[in-house]
Amino acid sequence: MSEQGEEPQPPPSANPLGHGPVLLLAGARLLDGRVVDVRISGDRIQEVGATGSLGPLPAMPGQPTVTTGARIDLSGYLLLPAPAEPHGHYDSALRAGPPEPAGDGPAELVRRTTESALTSLGYGATAQRTHVRIGGGHGLRRLEAVLTARQSLRGLAELQAVAMPRLLTGRAGADGRALLRDALKLGADAAGGCPDLDPDPVGYARVLLDAAAEADCPVDLHTAAADPAQLARLVAALAPHLPRVTLGPCSALPPGGAGLLAGAGVRVVCLPQNGGCTGLDDPPTGLRPSLVRELSQARVALTAGAGALRDTSNPVGRADPLDAARLLAASGALSPEAAYDAVSAQARTTLGLPPVRVDAGFPAELLAVRGDDLTSALTAGHSRLVVHCGRIVSRTSAVREFADTVTLALPRQNHPG
Repeated sequence: MSEQGEEPQPPPSANPLGHGPVLLLAGARLLDGRVVDVRISGDRIQEVGATGSLGPLPAMPGQPTVTTGARIDLSGYLLLPAPAEPHGHYDSALRAGPPEPAGDGPAELVRRTTESALTSLGYGATAQRTHVRIGGGHGLRRLEAVLTARQSLRGLAELQAVAMPRLLTGRAGADGRALLRDALKLGADAAGGCPDLDPDPVGYARVLLDAAAEADCPVDLHTAAADPAQLARLVAALAPHLPRVTLGPCSALPPGGAGLLAGAGVRVVCLPQNGGCTGLDDPPTGLRPSLVRELSQARVALTAGAGALRDTSNPVGRADPLDAARLLAASGALSPEAAYDAVSAQARTTLGLPPVRVDAGFPAELLAVRGDDLTSALTAGHSRLVVHCGRIVSRTSAVREFADTVTLALPRQNHPG
């Protein structure tokens, strides 16, 4: 039994995962309710038009018409700007529960990072940021493994690495200061860490900012933001580097803290799964819905990430941005539209990436998910098709079947033809 409007499978010669320079996504529904065809050329959306109105790219002067490519029927799918993952910990992911986890050798670190990134990509995140510990007996080994995985993922997903030294101030922080600069020279995309774990949190931030300014990179810090006086000093220290500053998860934000962050223009990454991650030593306390509401009402630039993928801070953690959006919306703190914006447009801004819209001229970073509207996509959108740099890089097919059925037309998830 197939869903209404489902198209037969393409012939073996038409491989959607290896299409040519032109890709036509046909019959997709947009957030505003329109049903359209979307033509992609290279890594950009070339044209969006009414269903059936788009064909091959028109011939350019002196060039033949380009017809090589694929036509994908997206009837029954919602087409969205692709989400992004702004806060992962891939070097420590996939370490919880049986079987007994392997060690932290270079090959194992590369494998875990790659598997984590591909898992997130399969859910739709074409751009991702992972925080990586440096020092502590590991030196730069974890970062080197993440950068190796980043290279192998080129063309599939964009992976950013944030270098996280534990200590930066005083004599105890000398190694951390040297490693941080080495990490940024090696190729880390951002400077990060947890000021709360340093004896001098504000001094930690200042050292970090100096290194970030020298490397011309953003800053992405962990903090519970529990102490209002310390938060105020931290925000003041970070001011010279704005707007390239992100704080998270701010799970213990005190009264008035949201207004302070909004006034300073600091971007916040919250972690809806359990409020915490391995970047903080304290166990997660959960994300209170009122925190998201306070940040939203104060107009803090708010995004959301996973924070954990089956690691010690969350043994059942997932890397699904739509699940993060669902949790934000389910709490009542945000509308479904605002929740998805937090994991898509806001997440891309956090990563310093250009905006995406399903419109001509924008980057072809797209997610097609089974559903008639955003609410149905967030709650039951299992079948997904992911486009990165104009190319289909992942496709997930979910089929639901029930026993002992004769006449009922049952709903099921299925992949696009």
